[in-house]
Amino acid sequence: MKPELFIPEEIEQLITDGAIFYVSHSGGKDSQAMYSLVRKVVPDEQIVVVHADLGKVEWEGVQQHIKQNTDHQVNVVRAKKTFLEMVEKREMWPSAAYRQCTSDLKRGPISKFIRNDLKKRGAIIAINCMGLRAQESSARAKKKPFTYNKMQSCNNRVTRHVYDWLPIFHFKTDEVFTAIQESGEKPFWAYEKNERLSCVFCIMGCVNDLRHGAEQRPDLYKEYVELEKKIGHTMFMNGKEPISLEEHVGIKVNS
Repeated sequence: MKPELFIPEEIEQLITDGAIFYVSHSGGKDSQAMYSLVRKVVPDEQIVVVHADLGKVEWEGVQQHIKQNTDHQVNVVRAKKTFLEMVEKREMWPSAAYRQCTSDLKRGPISKFIRNDLKKRGAIIAINCMGLRAQESSARAKKKPFTYNKMQSCNNRVTRHVYDWLPIFHFKTDEVFTAIQESGEKPFWAYEKNERLSCVFCIMGCVNDLRHGAEQRPDLYKEYVELEKKIGHTMFMNGKEPISLEEHVGIKVNS
């Protein structure tokens, strides 16, 4: 039995009302599957693709992959600071509990783009489509797949209604890959070894993903290792004890 896209009962009316569907596309499997499935429900002229550029810390070729597998213009947004600048200034790496990288480098720039693009279009309804899935973590499993975003909405001098939609919320990992295959596409090349795709050295990545990153980007790996030493804070913990990236990954950097 094929997995079904989660379609809120409000969607049909929101489409009729001229809502613009902003599909956040990281280049990862979930974004890719979500885009192909959302297109089956939403008219192409009401879809806008947005990618938050993470600079040198994202996998090389990600943006080319997105462009090759979308029929829409890819709107690239960037934060004013880079990931490594953010870490060096704070003298701390993000953590699973405090994911400033997501809020400042992804969610913030995308939200700003949505506000500006809505104004430019003269539209007032935005649907922020994200490829989050319940299977990914217990925290994500508690989310609601369709909500009204009060923080991004306003009805004072400017009217703006923003909804957050998680179309593939109930999909399992194998179902995501199946959706990509059935759309006649292939996932990003890093999935040949990776379980997930985000930054090359993501705080949420497993050791295998991090090792693959170190193999592909030894220069960037060295930069992360040196930054750990400079700020005196590590990306990972071994129980309650900090563990260096070199120890965690098992690959030493040649000095």
